[in-house]
Amino acid sequence: MQSFLAPSLLIIAVVGTAGAAPLALTRDGETDFVIAVGADAIAPETTGANELKDHLEAVTGATFEIRDEALLDEAAPQIVVGPTARFKAAFPDIDLEALGHDGIVMKTAGNRLYLAGGRPRGTLYAVYTFLEDQVGCRWWTASDSYMPDEPNLQVEDLDTVYVPSLQYREAFYRGAFSTPFAARMKCNGHFARIPAEYGGHYNILGWCHTFEQLLPPDEYFEQHPEWYSLIDGKRVHQGAQLCLTNDEMREELTRRALEWVRRDPTAGIISISQNDCWGPCQCDDCQAVVREEGAESGPLVRFVNQVAEDINKEFPGTLIETLAYVYSRQAPRLARPSNNVVIRLCSIECSFVQPLTGPQNEKFRTDIEQWSAIAPQLYIWNYVTNFRNYILPHPNMRALAPDIRFFVDHNTIGLFEQGDAGSSCGDFVELRTWLLSRLMWDPSLDETALITEFLQGYYGPAAEPLQQYLDVIHDAAEASGAYLGCYLADTSAWLGLDDLNRATELFAQATEAVKDDAVIAPRVRRARLPLDHAWLLCYSSMKRQARAEGKPFLGPEDPQAAAEDYIATCRSFDVGQYREGAPFEGYVTSLQGRFRDPGPAPERCKDLPETDWILVEDHEFSLANAGVWVSIVEDAEAANGYAARMTTDHTQWATQYPVSADIESLGPCRLFASIRCDLKAQTGNAFDIGIYDNNTKTGVMQRTVPIAEVADGQYREIDLGVHELKRGMYFWAAPVNNPAEVEGVYVDRIYCVKEPQ
Repeated sequence: MQSFLAPSLLIIAVVGTAGAAPLALTRDGETDFVIAVGADAIAPETTGANELKDHLEAVTGATFEIRDEALLDEAAPQIVVGPTARFKAAFPDIDLEALGHDGIVMKTAGNRLYLAGGRPRGTLYAVYTFLEDQVGCRWWTASDSYMPDEPNLQVEDLDTVYVPSLQYREAFYRGAFSTPFAARMKCNGHFARIPAEYGGHYNILGWCHTFEQLLPPDEYFEQHPEWYSLIDGKRVHQGAQLCLTNDEMREELTRRALEWVRRDPTAGIISISQNDCWGPCQCDDCQAVVREEGAESGPLVRFVNQVAEDINKEFPGTLIETLAYVYSRQAPRLARPSNNVVIRLCSIECSFVQPLTGPQNEKFRTDIEQWSAIAPQLYIWNYVTNFRNYILPHPNMRALAPDIRFFVDHNTIGLFEQGDAGSSCGDFVELRTWLLSRLMWDPSLDETALITEFLQGYYGPAAEPLQQYLDVIHDAAEASGAYLGCYLADTSAWLGLDDLNRATELFAQATEAVKDDAVIAPRVRRARLPLDHAWLLCYSSMKRQARAEGKPFLGPEDPQAAAEDYIATCRSFDVGQYREGAPFEGYVTSLQGRFRDPGPAPERCKDLPETDWILVEDHEFSLANAGVWVSIVEDAEAANGYAARMTTDHTQWATQYPVSADIESLGPCRLFASIRCDLKAQTGNAFDIGIYDNNTKTGVMQRTVPIAEVADGQYREIDLGVHELKRGMYFWAAPVNNPAEVEGVYVDRIYCVKEPQ
C-alpha cells in the first residue's frame, strides 16, 4: 500500500529500433533462455518471474529456469526480470524513481530481454504487459483465459518505457477484486484483494464520507454541538456536516486523523470528506466564506488545506483526499487545494448515455474543467452501472473510453469506476471489467477493437450477434434523448418495443450459435439476463402497445414461467444483489407476483374503447427500498387483492410508475390514482402525490392530499389532472412522515384516460 506520486512525465517512451533481429525465445518447444532475477528482488518481482515462467511454459512447451543473475554467464541468453544490477548497467539513463510504483520497462538488447519497472508493481506489470502484447495471453475473467500455442516464440525488438497516467485504477466489479486477476488487469485500488507478493494496492484511510467517522456524534455532539452544522438556527448532526470554521473542532479532527495515519503510515492517503448527505453549516462564519468563495466548496477546501498542513508535518508526502460532491461540487473562487490535497469529484448526477463532452453533462464537465485549473491532482468517482437495478441493459459503453481520456486530460491521477460489484449478473459485467481495466492502464487503446476482441475471445461464435445487440441498445438510448442516470427503475424511458424485439432476435441467434458448447453457452445465457429482466418489467405495457399498433410481440409467451426461469437462472449464477445493497432473494416475491390476474376495469372506463384507457396494477409499480419504505401486500379492499403499502415514517417517493410507450401514445390524458390510508387521526395531511419529468429534472405537478379527503379509509380515485405524458416522466406517491396520524398509505393502481379530441 503506497502513497501517490506527484504527477510527472507519464508516457516516457514507446518506441522501437528498426531492423533489429527478433529474439527467438523458443524453437520447437525448446529454449536456451534463462529467467534472471536479482539477489535483491522484492516479492512482486519474484512473483513476476514465476508468472513469466508459468505462462511461457504453457504457451511454448519449453522449460524455463529461474536463476540469480549473478550465477549466470554474461553471454548466456536471458530474460532479466526486475531492476537488477545487470539491468542498471545496461540502461544507466533510465530513472527508476520516475517510473513511480507502476511504470514499466520492456527492452531487448543483444540476446537479452529486459522486463523491469518501478517498485513495488512495475516489474510485475511489465511481465503482464509482455505476456499480453507480445505473447498473446489473455485473462478474460478471474477464471477464464486464453493461452496461444506457440512452440516457436519470437520477440520483436522492444524499446518501451511507460508510466500510466492514472496512478490509481479501480474497476469495482465482483470479478475484479481477486488475485491474481486484479494484478493481471493492473488494477491497484482500495477494494482489490491484492497481497504484497502481487504488489499490494492503495488503501485510502477511511475511504470516504469520514466527517462522522472521525468525529462520531455519539461521542462528541452532546459536549460540542457547536462543532456540527447549524441548520435553520439549530445545531444538528443527522443529515448534516461539520462547522468547518470551528478551529477547536478542526484540531480534534486532525488529532483523530493522525491516529489513523500512525496505524497505517504506508497507506499514503487519507480521506477527510463530507458525509453522504447535504446539510452544510449555515452559521455566519461558514456562510461568510461561502459568499467570498462563491461556492460551498470554499470553506471545505480551506478546512482540508489546514488539516493537510498539520498531517504533513508528521507524515510528509501523505495525500489528503476530499470530496467535491453534490453541494460542494462547484469549484471555489479563491481557495486553492494544497499540493498534498486531492479533490475527488463524483459523477452521480450525469447522464451516462453521453460522454462528458455531450450536452447533457455540461455542468459536470464544467466543474471538472474548473477544478482541474486550480487543483494539482484530481480523483474521479465515476458511476458505470444502474444502482437501482443492476440486472438491466445499461447502454453506457460508448462513453467509457472518451470519459477516461477526458479525466486524464484534466489532472486526474486516480479513477474509481464503480460498477455493480454486488451482482454477478449485471449488464455484460465481464466485458466491462476487462474493458475498463485495459483503458485505465492505457487510455489510448481503441475501445471498439477492445470490445470486438473480448466478444470474440469470450463468446466465440456468438460474438457477432452480441455486438449487434450492443449496437441496438446503444442506438436506442441515443435516439431516445433520454437522460440515462445511474438510478433508473427500468428501461421504459429509452428502450422501445421494436428495439426489444430486435434484441430478442439477436440473442436467439447468439444462443443458437453456441448451443452445443458447454463452456460458452452459459456465458451467453448469463449475458441475456438483463434483457430477460427488461421484458419482465415492461411485459404488460409492451403487450398493450403491440396489440394497439399491430406489431409483433417477442416477449415471453408465458410470463409467469419466464419469471420463474429468470429467478432460477440468476440463482444458478450466484447473483448476489439485484440492486445496490439489496439481496436478490428479497426481490423474488415481487417478481413472482408480477403476473397476477388484473382487477376489474375502473368504473369510468367500462364503456370506453380499450384503446382509450390504460390500467397499471400494483405489480407494475417501481418500488424504492422495497421491503422497508414500501411493500406489495395483500389488501382485500384493493381491486385485485394487492396494493403497494408505504410506511409513514419517511417522505420518500417510494411508489412510482415510469411513463411507458403505450401511455405516451394516448396523447393528452387524465391520470387517476386509487389510494387509501389507515388513519389514526382525522386532521392533517395524508400523503403526497405527483408527476416528475426526469428529462427536464422538474416537477410536472404535485399535490398534498389532506386526511379529510380520505377519512373513511376507503380507496379514493385521486385526480392528477390532464397531462401529455412522455417517456422519462413518472408518477409517484409518498407519505409525509406522520406515523402518529397515518399508519399506512396504500396505492392500489393508476390509470390513464384519453382526453376527447
